[in-house]
Amino acid sequence: MTLLQKEYNDVAYISGPLLFVNSASDLAYNAIVNIKDGSGRVRGGQVIEVSDEHAIIQIFEDTRGLDLATASVSLVEDVARLGVSREMIGRRFDGLGRPIDGLPAVVADKRVSINGQAMNPASRAKPEEFIQTGISTIDVNTSLIRGQKLPIFSGSGLPHNELAAQIARQATVPGHEGDFAVVFAAMGLTQREVSFFTQEFERTGALARSVLFLNKADDPTVERILTPRMALTTAEYLAFELGYHVLVILTDLTNYCEALREIGGAREEIPGRRGFPGYMYTDLASLYERAGVVQGKPGSVTQIPILSMPDDDITHPIPDLTGYITEGQIVVDRGLNAKGIFPPINPLPSLSRLQGNGIGKGKTRADHKNVSDQLFAAYANGLDLRKLVAITGEDALSETDKLYLYFADDFEKYFIGQGGQNRSIDESLTVAWGILSKLPQSQLTRLSKDTIDKYYGTKMDETWRGNRI
Repeated sequence: MTLLQKEYNDVAYISGPLLFVNSASDLAYNAIVNIKDGSGRVRGGQVIEVSDEHAIIQIFEDTRGLDLATASVSLVEDVARLGVSREMIGRRFDGLGRPIDGLPAVVADKRVSINGQAMNPASRAKPEEFIQTGISTIDVNTSLIRGQKLPIFSGSGLPHNELAAQIARQATVPGHEGDFAVVFAAMGLTQREVSFFTQEFERTGALARSVLFLNKADDPTVERILTPRMALTTAEYLAFELGYHVLVILTDLTNYCEALREIGGAREEIPGRRGFPGYMYTDLASLYERAGVVQGKPGSVTQIPILSMPDDDITHPIPDLTGYITEGQIVVDRGLNAKGIFPPINPLPSLSRLQGNGIGKGKTRADHKNVSDQLFAAYANGLDLRKLVAITGEDALSETDKLYLYFADDFEKYFIGQGGQNRSIDESLTVAWGILSKLPQSQLTRLSKDTIDKYYGTKMDETWRGNRI
């Protein structure tokens, strides 16, 4: 619906994806506008800054051929909005929410602002319900809790796309399978990656419970800024209006932050760390903090943002700021990937700060927390012994040390390296006990005697060994 027919014709200049309009102080921040050129072509845009002198508009398409003398700007909506509906489930959209699956546009139940509404801290409920991803290293060691925001830290060339697709098809809240949905938003994808995700979701049937937003690398930079907000707006509607438990997967946040830096450069802003805008922390928080559980609402929004760390540097501003805002991290390891282990998740630097809220008796299994602690300790010991062997040789080790060395190998082969298998939490704990049972009982210091008596000696079948996708 057009709110105002007034046109603004005093276009001053264009800088990259930004258009500067004089004498437009009555335009509102975040308003959606149309930019019409002399040939009649119309481009969409969004107001990102308003002052007494001019308004700055981000253009959603390329600016080639846009003539300043004949261009005019007209208001479309007071704020960027998305038409949402239950019928979005099973559909694919571009970064601006337009269908790209060849089907008609969604008939919207309502149109809502993509900026969302701030979640009242007093209305937030404590996240304490386990989400099963089917991936042993996450479910046992770095458990994902409903309403949590738990990022995946990866690196260039590592299989985080394959990991994201596996989580999307396998994740579920036990007992709520019927009202579980996935909202998947990908930013800055190559055409090969678009084809991979499209085929993967269709092949596995995951599309039937998913909403996909796919922004390609050759799409306008500005679209990349809007894509995660489109996804989170859809997730909030499904969760808090329709009662779904929604898992939002955002990949790759590094591409999103690079778009922020590009826009900031075009606006001639003073850069912060490594050229990124000083407000990047606030901007990322505006995305991550849209996860949560609201008291009195049946649904929930859980986030798994994925980012590829430049040069595998965890101190880079993107993972650094993300770590401050979110509740832990899952670290994809280049060394494990080089060994052909999939998914190459290293449990030692990984952490879920809310794990204790959602596991244990009545939630997963009574021995879950202690098994997780014991696996962590034994694997850390095994890796330390590997370094020692590189110096002294294996002959210098005691028999117990050799068992820890073998434990580390088995842990990587059978527990971490599950390939494309979908394991329940009970199956993951069975594999864990099968590996732990190769250590002497006296070494299982994180486990009680009753627990050891109950589970020690669990047999692990060779079929548990996963194959790389």
